[in-house]
Amino acid sequence: MTSSKEQLTNQGSGNSIWKNERVWRFGIYAAVLIVVFLLGLVPMWMTARSRAHDRDKAQAALRISTLQNALADAAIDARHGEYEPARQAASDFFSNLRMEIDRGGESVFSSAQQNSLSSIFDGRDEIITLLARNDPASADRLVAIYNLYRQATAQTVSNSP
Repeated sequence: MTSSKEQLTNQGSGNSIWKNERVWRFGIYAAVLIVVFLLGLVPMWMTARSRAHDRDKAQAALRISTLQNALADAAIDARHGEYEPARQAASDFFSNLRMEIDRGGESVFSSAQQNSLSSIFDGRDEIITLLARNDPASADRLVAIYNLYRQATAQTVSNSP
């Protein structure tokens, strides 16, 4: 006959084996579940990352095009003798270009482009004044700035999707 102490020890070891087997089985199920989860998550994450990159490139191209369109609007309005809308469009262009250049490393423009575009600001006050005075010479100045802008941004636009 076994003592009660031996019975408790045998019972205890039976319970610990059962607990270990349950924990082991639970661990396997958890590992399989994690693997299945990762098999679904990783491709989705890679796709989302790719789409975010594409979105960022499209937004950069949009910012460049928006600036170019504002300048083109100003030049066209000035050619048609609509100086107040031209002045507003030119002012918007200069303000938005300044904000984009001030973004530094987050700008859509490279540092070389930022340097070449900074020269555009040299005639800003003169152009705004010419537009405010309804001077037809402002249209030619705006076209010259438009050409400078296109030359500076030609590389960026051609690299966009």
